[in-house]
Amino acid sequence: MVERVTVNHQVGGSSPSSGASMSDKKNIKLVIIEDDKDIRELLSYNISSLGYQVHSFSNGESGLKYLRNNKSNLVLLDLMLPGINGYDICRIIKSDPKLKNLLIIMLTAKGSEADIVKGLELGADDYIVKPFSGSVLSARIAAVLRRVKKTDSKILNFGSLKIDIGKHQVSVNNSIIDLTFSEFEILSMLAQNPGLVYTRSQIIDSIRGDNYPATDRTIDFQIVGLRKKLSTAKKYIKTIRGIGYKFNDEKD
Repeated sequence: MVERVTVNHQVGGSSPSSGASMSDKKNIKLVIIEDDKDIRELLSYNISSLGYQVHSFSNGESGLKYLRNNKSNLVLLDLMLPGINGYDICRIIKSDPKLKNLLIIMLTAKGSEADIVKGLELGADDYIVKPFSGSVLSARIAAVLRRVKKTDSKILNFGSLKIDIGKHQVSVNNSIIDLTFSEFEILSMLAQNPGLVYTRSQIIDSIRGDNYPATDRTIDFQIVGLRKKLSTAKKYIKTIRGIGYKFNDEKD
């Protein structure tokens, strides 16, 4: 089945949501993996117009080959691909030590809650449901890149739990825990504000931005996965019935 996407041609480098100068963007490499030729060419045109370097591929095999041999910053990934599907490509990227820090935005007509949760659990940094406008895509790209730029040397210690904000690294009892981007963002947000209660909507808005296509249940799935990975340190994340979540430090 061919997925159709509506992308506004009026996307230019002067967009207020772009978040970076044209000179900065020239150093940012985006890779598009999309099998539909018309969509692929339209995406390439619009993103190039924003000032980014763009390389596009019609299937996962060629896209992965390029990524393994060329340093890139972000992948726009279709799910319904011939051969290796988008979910499997995401899984391959996140399990490869050399590629796991690559940013991934999934672009797809598969917009059910289960599809979104699956994409986030595999490590996607954003999930955009087709059809979408060029301005929405531009803003989402800028937002994902902006989150990564916000590096911080702060290291948080809570007993056996250590969170290195700058390195995006979490350890429990000195063992590194492999978290997805979303799981790390949720944990670091809660841990940097211990005792404060966040609603699920506040968590979504904080780590993804306003109007992100996720539900309260999506956050619950993320929390379940996060607690499982934290093992004995899961005690720090407390559910506030009927409201949301908060981080309990050892003094609580």
